[in-house]
Amino acid sequence: MSAAPPTGPDGGPGVPLQVRRSLREDEDTPRVVEAAIRDFQQRCGGPFTPLVVVIAALNEQPSLGPMLDEVPHVIDGLDVTLLVIDDGSTDATTRVAREHGALVCRLERNCGHGAALRAGYRLARENGARFVATLDADGPWDPADLPAMVRLLAEDRADFVIGSRQLGRTENTDALRNAGVRFFSALISLLTRTRITDSSSGLRAMRVEVTEHVRQTQPQYQTSELLIGAIFKGFRVAEVPTVMRVRTAGESKKGRNVLYGTRYATVILRTFLREWPTRVRARRP
Repeated sequence: MSAAPPTGPDGGPGVPLQVRRSLREDEDTPRVVEAAIRDFQQRCGGPFTPLVVVIAALNEQPSLGPMLDEVPHVIDGLDVTLLVIDDGSTDATTRVAREHGALVCRLERNCGHGAALRAGYRLARENGARFVATLDADGPWDPADLPAMVRLLAEDRADFVIGSRQLGRTENTDALRNAGVRFFSALISLLTRTRITDSSSGLRAMRVEVTEHVRQTQPQYQTSELLIGAIFKGFRVAEVPTVMRVRTAGESKKGRNVLYGTRYATVILRTFLREWPTRVRARRP
């Protein structure tokens, strides 16, 4: 059975959207993000729970609700706040998120996955969270893997934890993309001298301090930038096995394999060259 067509925020038909895949942030993005954060704080401001799960969503009306329903209200003894950053969706993503128990910060236009996540990280910091986890809105990552990840943070055994499909398994049958995951993880391992098996995983958990001290500029291909920056700032990185599931609705916002791979490689090299000269040689205690 085919999925129902997306509807707009007002229940009317959704409209086509040009996904932002540039490697440079628009000049207008800071204004858009500031306006969204200000609006959120006025509506929903107040202390968050110790753990905030941040989901950046762009036209994910069909898949977002079931994914949110999978996230436990308590993870490893910590109460959870669900925070969806609607990255300028033209469908009913915001309405669906609220109906399924999430707080929503809505950007007035598409600024990019990285820009949306940074808005979520900032809200988590400003509202008193200790830890931040991320999930993808289309549901490929299993929230059941979060307790093991959060436990490493709570027990002070890591600062940044990645859910690795290479240590677990993937249901994705795209051989080229799977090879890309292995190649880029090996490249980052070589450049940072830190063993990484899954550099592009969207399932992550970290101390809020990581998001404050690591420089982040990428509007879209941001996973490697955050990871390389965290390693070079001396944060302790760990991985746990996870299962990557197949998307149940919609399509990837990252672009086709060649475009995605080229731009992802560019971000890796730019971040390495930027962060290497100021790297912290000793890991944080």
